[in-house]
Amino acid sequence: MRTVIQRVREASVHVPAEGYRSEIGPGLLVLAAFEDGDTVDDIEWMSRKICALRIFDDADGVMNLSVRDCGGDILSVSQFTLYASTARGNRPSYIRAARPAVSEPLYEEFCRSLENHLGKSVGKGIFGADMKVSLLNDGPVTIIIDSKIKE
Repeated sequence: MRTVIQRVREASVHVPAEGYRSEIGPGLLVLAAFEDGDTVDDIEWMSRKICALRIFDDADGVMNLSVRDCGGDILSVSQFTLYASTARGNRPSYIRAARPAVSEPLYEEFCRSLENHLGKSVGKGIFGADMKVSLLNDGPVTIIIDSKIKE
């Protein structure tokens, strides 16, 4: 499992074809991708890590608070392109990304796990949809985490 976490002042996902919109205020935009072999253990480790990351400023301006500590929100969006390989040629290969039949249930479980660790509802995109994602990055603070490397 691979994620890109961005600290945001606000973020939203809009799916025009579905008439769907989800938005958050200050918090984290989490882009998530899954590969074959990912398990509930990967999801639990990742969601726990994301909710505990101390990347929000405390009263002294030091990144000492987690999204949970500061009452922030999370918007989770599935993005299989995080597993793009550009090693050969100019057309990325997505062979490492899990197929929708595998990754969609993992994405739904990931969102549930985030909600459990955050203690409130999480905004979501629509799996497999053509989404328009907007954000106002704060910092900017952007972190990439891979559950297989644990760094």
